Amino acid sequence: MKRGSIFETDGIPRIQEALPLALQHVVAMIVGCVTPAIIVAGAAGLENKDQVILIQAALVVAALSTLLQLFPIGKKYRIGSGLPIIMGVSFAYVPSMQAIADGYGIDTILGAQIVGGVVAVIMGIMVKKIRVFFPPLITGTVVFTIGLSLYPTAINYMAGGTSNPDYGSWQNWLVAFFTLAVVTVLNHFGKGIWKLSSILIGMLAGYVVSIPFGMVDLSSVGKASVFQVPQPLHFGVHFEISACVAIGLLFAINSIQAIGDYSATTIGAMNRTPKDSELQGGIVAYGITNILGALFGGLPTATYSQNVGIVTTTKVINRWVLGLAAAFLGIAGFVPKFSALLTTIPQCVLGGATVSVFASIAMTGMKLVASAEMDYRNSSIVGLAAALGVGVSQANAALATLPAWVTTIFGKSPVVLATIIAVCLNLILPKSRDEEKEEKIYDSQVQEKLEEDHKIFENDQK
Repeated sequence: MKRGSIFETDGIPRIQEALPLALQHVVAMIVGCVTPAIIVAGAAGLENKDQVILIQAALVVAALSTLLQLFPIGKKYRIGSGLPIIMGVSFAYVPSMQAIADGYGIDTILGAQIVGGVVAVIMGIMVKKIRVFFPPLITGTVVFTIGLSLYPTAINYMAGGTSNPDYGSWQNWLVAFFTLAVVTVLNHFGKGIWKLSSILIGMLAGYVVSIPFGMVDLSSVGKASVFQVPQPLHFGVHFEISACVAIGLLFAINSIQAIGDYSATTIGAMNRTPKDSELQGGIVAYGITNILGALFGGLPTATYSQNVGIVTTTKVINRWVLGLAAAFLGIAGFVPKFSALLTTIPQCVLGGATVSVFASIAMTGMKLVASAEMDYRNSSIVGLAAALGVGVSQANAALATLPAWVTTIFGKSPVVLATIIAVCLNLILPKSRDEEKEEKIYDSQVQEKLEEDHKIFENDQK
């Protein structure tokens, strides 16, 4: 393999350049990758040993998913985008996974994930036709709702976790706000690696402060083995229709959301829009790796926007740099002692660190929504979707007299109901003449671009 620059897609760069850049990507995403697994494990009431296995699987599957995106399989019908993208367990699924874990168990999440993976593969194949149903107004509404739905989780964690006998104690709040303060200061005043790793540094600081309060128990680390291969089907797989519908819809939404990350990567770091083949291959790979990941006990993965931000900021697009980051994740996943150490993080520390992440998710949704003209029609779509989605999920007894599957799909997480309402209202409510005119212009521009990309793809094949 020939030598290459870190600013080129192909070619192996010098290790002294690649190593710190790869570690930067790991630092930026590893907390976000393992935290959903910790939250879901808590909702399912898993024992410490099973928590370790769930975290271990999350790291290994994230590594494999990233490698497939970086180095696609096949030429004519390739699987993988070939773009500098990092994959990891997504917070977008957490509200629905919590509800499913509480009502059914981890095996039902994994069964629904397999169905979701199939949905993503179909979305990838039909991406040109389906993306019209998810303009920025709709995806923004969904992302905003996801952020809102995660706030109670963050607050409960800041208070120490609902299962903690010391829930709501001043010690928990002190540690949580200290962690949040460190993260906030580094986010706004830090530069370089200090800013990029603000969440990790905040958690380390909060962890240290929590030790004198007796919140850390390292006994599980001593019991964990040094090396262990992930255990396929350890949690089993169970298919529950209501769970499959809820998770499947989220996979459809995240498939469209991934287009934004692919586009941000190519536009911001490569001065072009993504090719049709890259979008299709990337989303198909996203579906396939989630199907396989479910068999290994790994929770749903998605593209990581924070790593997209690093790529667009540094302009480092070399796939071997990001591949080295994936290798570090995979190695960490094979070391149960590392996974066990992560389970010792007090919940108040997790809450203090992740509340800013959840706020960022909600604000990302708001930015997408604001990219559309906020006239009466669009305001109604966003307002009604968020109000009904969040409102029904917060009113626990609102669906009590309806069948259990209705509660699982619509009552436990606001995301599904908000998505359905937003899509339906966008199709039903009449658009203004200006909006219709702008939409036609946009559609024609998109069509021209797709035809141009198709010609480029055909020439590449020749």
